[in-house]
Amino acid sequence: MALQIQVSIKSFFSPLYNHLHSLPFSSHFILYLKRKKENVLMVILVPNANAKCAFEAMFVFGDSNVDTGGFYAAFPSQTSPYGMTYFGKPTGRPTDGRIFVDFLAQGLGFPFISPYIQSIGSDFRHGANFATLGSTALQPTTSLFTNGVSPFYLAVQINQMKLFKARTEENKGQGNYLPQPDVFGKSLYLIYAGQNDFTGYVSGAGPGGVKQIGPQVVSQIQSAVKEIYNLGGRTIMVLNLFPVGCYPAFLVQFPHQSSDIDQAGCMTSYNNAVNEYNSMLKQAVQQTRGELHDAKQLFQRPTAHGMQHGTVACCGYGGGSYNYNQQVTCGNTKDINGQSATASACSDPQNYVSWDGIHFTEAANRIMANAILSGKSFDPGFSFNQYCDIQPIG
Repeated sequence: MALQIQVSIKSFFSPLYNHLHSLPFSSHFILYLKRKKENVLMVILVPNANAKCAFEAMFVFGDSNVDTGGFYAAFPSQTSPYGMTYFGKPTGRPTDGRIFVDFLAQGLGFPFISPYIQSIGSDFRHGANFATLGSTALQPTTSLFTNGVSPFYLAVQINQMKLFKARTEENKGQGNYLPQPDVFGKSLYLIYAGQNDFTGYVSGAGPGGVKQIGPQVVSQIQSAVKEIYNLGGRTIMVLNLFPVGCYPAFLVQFPHQSSDIDQAGCMTSYNNAVNEYNSMLKQAVQQTRGELHDAKQLFQRPTAHGMQHGTVACCGYGGGSYNYNQQVTCGNTKDINGQSATASACSDPQNYVSWDGIHFTEAANRIMANAILSGKSFDPGFSFNQYCDIQPIG
């Protein structure tokens, strides 16, 4: 019998954002179950096995925050200084090194999870990553070449997963780089989607636009969870939206008044909109546990976690409060007002939360992964150690 646990998780980004106000960002381990006439969202965790980890693979869906190279496998164009800290070259990850799913895979004893779209050098024995930069939860109404939205939105990624499972079963025992056909019920599934829908809509409609876009996004995520369940998935982690009101890029791009900036340097109105969206998602998955508690958050006191800069981009142009200029983004050189401008990287990304104004540095991603693996951000308590011999992450 599978062990059934309903888990409400305090934001595993709690260690990342030291924000003065209480920001109830939360994540949830959820599983979609059917009961006769009603649908129930909860967790089913597989029982501990004799193996080093009860999970044999990990499958990832979403946008750039969890993309290990899928977008740039389809559209090769990433340049340095991306990848400079760990890989020494661009790998398609939107940061200076590894992202938190890399650290999570390492902690569970897996190699890095290969992008599904990557045709050369991929090893899918421990899962696949379907996420791509610029992906949305909803079907996009524009094109990649108009505003950078990926054609691989969430429903497409789920269809890719269906094909992956079908081909794995068809080629049982024939491929050296495919998982065993029974792996799908013994895997960890991770979804982070909706950020691009949210930011794309509220940038024009304002924070109040969450009331229009939020229910649609939540509905698509629910549909994805159902599809994963139908494919055999039994342990599914859905991440709530990050506090985008603290991102240097959006602090520059989104219209706001100085009175909207809190003591951490973040936009209160947009973070409140994020909270509202996350509440919608929580209700949708029927997580009814009590109020989320305050926790250490890195934007207000980055030094508490070994960093120095919260709302300043490491890789950017312009200096000042945010070091971000939307005309010239990380790694690019453009002519601005008759002068050549290059968005270059800082020499100490380990001291920054933000890498390029939108994405986290490797150091921040490591903190996120440690928070998940240690169980410090779970409410009620939960630890991966019950199911896996957690490996140290470096």
